[in-house]
Amino acid sequence: MSNSHRTASGGRIDRTRSVTFTFNGKSYQGCAGDTLASALLANGVHLVARSFKYHRPRGILSAGSEEPSALIQLERGGHTEPNLRATQIELYEGLSAASQNAWPTVNFDVGAVNGLLSKIFVAGFYYKTFMHPQSLWMKLYEPLIRHAAGLGKAPKEPDPDRYDKMHVHCDVLVVGAGPAGLTAALAAARTGARVILADEQNELGGSLLTSGEVVDGLPAAQWIAKIEAELAACPEIRVLRRTTAAGYYDHNHLTLTERRTDHLPRGAAPHLSRQRLWNVRAKRVVLATGGHERPLVFADNDRPGIMLAGAVRTYVNRFGVTPGKRAVLLTNNDSAYAAALDMQAAGIAIAAIVDVRTAVNGPLAVKARAAGITVLENRAVVATEGGKRLTSVDVMPLAADGGGVVGTARTSIACDLLAMSGGWNPAVHLYSQSTGKLRYDEAAACFVPHKATQALHCAGTCNGSFALPDCLAEGVAAGTEAAREAGFTADAPLPVPRAEADAEEPLRPLWVVPSTQLVGRGSGKHFVDFQNDVTAADVLLASREGYQSVEHLKRYTTMGMGTDQGKTSNVNALAILAQSLSAPIPQVGTTTFRPPYTPVVFGALAGRDVGELADPARVTPMHRWHVENGAVFEDVGQWKRPWYFPRAGESMHDAVNRECRAVRNGVGVLDASTLGKIDIQGPDAAILLNRMYTNAWSKLDIGRCRYGVMCKEEGMVIDDGVTTRLGPNHFLMTTTTGNAAKVLDWLEEYLQTEWPDLRVHLTSVTEHWSTASIAGPKARDVVAALAPDLDLSADAFPFMAMKEAVVAGVPARIFRISFTGELSYEINVPAYHGLHLWTEIMKAGAPHGITPYGTETMHVLRAEKGYIIVGQETDGTVTPQDLGMDWIVSKQKVDFVGKRSFTRQDTSRADRKQLVGLLTQDPTMVLPEGAQITAQAGGTVPIPMLGYVTSSYWSETMGRSIALALIAGGSRMIGQTVHAPLADKTVACAVTKPVFYDPEGVRLHG
Repeated sequence: MSNSHRTASGGRIDRTRSVTFTFNGKSYQGCAGDTLASALLANGVHLVARSFKYHRPRGILSAGSEEPSALIQLERGGHTEPNLRATQIELYEGLSAASQNAWPTVNFDVGAVNGLLSKIFVAGFYYKTFMHPQSLWMKLYEPLIRHAAGLGKAPKEPDPDRYDKMHVHCDVLVVGAGPAGLTAALAAARTGARVILADEQNELGGSLLTSGEVVDGLPAAQWIAKIEAELAACPEIRVLRRTTAAGYYDHNHLTLTERRTDHLPRGAAPHLSRQRLWNVRAKRVVLATGGHERPLVFADNDRPGIMLAGAVRTYVNRFGVTPGKRAVLLTNNDSAYAAALDMQAAGIAIAAIVDVRTAVNGPLAVKARAAGITVLENRAVVATEGGKRLTSVDVMPLAADGGGVVGTARTSIACDLLAMSGGWNPAVHLYSQSTGKLRYDEAAACFVPHKATQALHCAGTCNGSFALPDCLAEGVAAGTEAAREAGFTADAPLPVPRAEADAEEPLRPLWVVPSTQLVGRGSGKHFVDFQNDVTAADVLLASREGYQSVEHLKRYTTMGMGTDQGKTSNVNALAILAQSLSAPIPQVGTTTFRPPYTPVVFGALAGRDVGELADPARVTPMHRWHVENGAVFEDVGQWKRPWYFPRAGESMHDAVNRECRAVRNGVGVLDASTLGKIDIQGPDAAILLNRMYTNAWSKLDIGRCRYGVMCKEEGMVIDDGVTTRLGPNHFLMTTTTGNAAKVLDWLEEYLQTEWPDLRVHLTSVTEHWSTASIAGPKARDVVAALAPDLDLSADAFPFMAMKEAVVAGVPARIFRISFTGELSYEINVPAYHGLHLWTEIMKAGAPHGITPYGTETMHVLRAEKGYIIVGQETDGTVTPQDLGMDWIVSKQKVDFVGKRSFTRQDTSRADRKQLVGLLTQDPTMVLPEGAQITAQAGGTVPIPMLGYVTSSYWSETMGRSIALALIAGGSRMIGQTVHAPLADKTVACAVTKPVFYDPEGVRLHG
């Protein structure tokens, strides 16, 4: 049966190169240049899939990215990929493909029993069916739904391929390389503009690859080759074949997915990435994306062997394939006549052209009649026969208004192929993604571009111009104008290529082809969305049930929600909805096209950011020293931070206790380089800080530091840190390690969206500076040895001050701030001096017994002082007042982010959770963090919870355990006893103030 449906000659395939492939375990032969779809059709294979809901037999409908039915599972193992369109899979040696959504086989699918229940599986059936009893949801309903969900199977093994990304700028990006796109690209390239031409197919030419028309006196293929050569001679053009424009975003940012090796046997080009994601910023964009043919909606219009007429023409002319031996064409427009003539020339017997129009006398119809083709006017196909392949169609005359049929007599026509055409829709997906507005063209019965909101032009069929001469002219005009707008003009403008087109008669919109029974009655199904099995009856039912907004209709019926995004179904569905509402189609509106235009593999989105690069570990310049000195690390955000430094034979508990003693009694040093650092400069820098922080900043002196708390609009704390004024218009903000990027993004959001008038520039400088924090009673002695020329007295260098000095021979900023409650100095040096600074600190501190300490010790020390950690003492529901920090909320400032929320009744409730300290009655008992707090020990479950433990440690300094907790009305409960129910016991705790050590702050003032 090999190539039983291949023409003797013709097409753009290479007949000298045979390609072996398997489909559903059976071996077939194709030709180089075939797609999987064309090769299957050449071998007489029409049944390739089962539908999603009813598991009906499905064949190949189209020839491109709009394909809704022929979804394939390609390859096996780590290379396997589901839901690929057979129409876009280029054939290669050894290709292995299989049908999906069928068990045990596509020929005998048990799931077809769903068709017997089709009267139940109507639009929204899952909303109506799985309601009662509720007890069955987890046991039965959800498992059943999850088992039935999906189509193909995701790979279980790691992806063996590589992917990469490119970021480029260009003057003109042309999407689509059909007649309009080619002329647009050439017109723009001739001006010297930087041009990118991208097309999803492996060859340039678009519709010209199928039509065989004549341009500038040359056959289409020769004209395409001529234009390609001219493009290649232009120095500033990049042509990307096999590249789909997936998304159109703000500011002319488009993403393109280039399939670099998908047309090759897997593993055949290991030196190349499989796919590349291009991020393109274009000054101007030309969309020449062509169009998609619409199916007609008639009874049982989904059988294998029913195809779009334009697709059949493509398979005949481009691939040398005859999808059937005897064909009927059903149409409401002239384009099907051109297909019929080409089909007949390829050897397909044309039984009849069934045209729903009343009088068809255009040039193409005249040619068809002259070729001996029977044209049945004012007729329609009202039924089809066949199981896994079409065998015949029934034809009846239409009433004058097209709303019904005349009489009951049917004419049965034997055929194995039905080619249908319901008109053409411009491919406006990218245009809509750009937020451009559409208008409805009554004459063409389709939506076309109307008002662009970005710097773009539409040309050709995408613009609603379907004739070849118009496509060529619009392409030249769009490319020339786009280049001019980008600042380029040509010495000699590109002349518009000459072409002719037969005049076409108006189409007749017939959104649902009538039959002897009303839609939804009888066994026939009028499919609108082939991928999700949505019928005209589903659309009408949704309308009757009140889902009359097009977006509601989409979600209730799942129309247009498949991987094809309704490319062949949306306009038909909108029109049927409009008819049910007796409303004009434009009033009903359109659904929202969203990226991607066609599915994009996760690998392309990830690029090289996988494995270790998916979440790269960040290390400080001192990391090597920490490793060499036995540090145990913890992950904080992406940073590797020393957790503690155990000595030989020490447990973590022992090491942390030793480090705590060193800081409290001598001196310790912490690598604080990971703290977020944001450089803030500009005349309005202080104004920005005043608006973002809860406290005041305008009067902060140069060289002074201030602690600040930042809230979101609802008044909840999102970050804290110390900010220093380095100059009149220059500040350095520090943030928590994990929140550095989040805070920068938060500041930028306000600058760009709320206060674009503020003259402020933000720069992340976290990696620019290495920071060592020296803390303890002997800290001044160590710093004095490192910076002998600096006056470190308390009067000359007070708490919350900053000085610039030379430290260990390196220019440095020294901040006298403390997160331990001890005398502390944070020394910042350029990052490349970080390791040098650290080793010099260790040398200078050796006489004083300096001890490196990690984050666990830092947590214990700060908890002893009652200092909070955002994300530990806060959870997104905590205000500064809840933390006992009323003092940091300005009463004089006119406004700041979150201020209004502090006047809400909820934020001033006395029973809000508030920060307190906890001391267990058993001083050796360390509460687990997260432990719930109750008012009483024991009781009947459920026991009311007062709050929970946020931080809990053994305090070597205090000689006992300590804890911080958020407890409802906690400030009023100080001195009372609460309880912490644990798995094996309940622990009694005294509620205290959250500061356990040096509450007067004497030690940190030094």
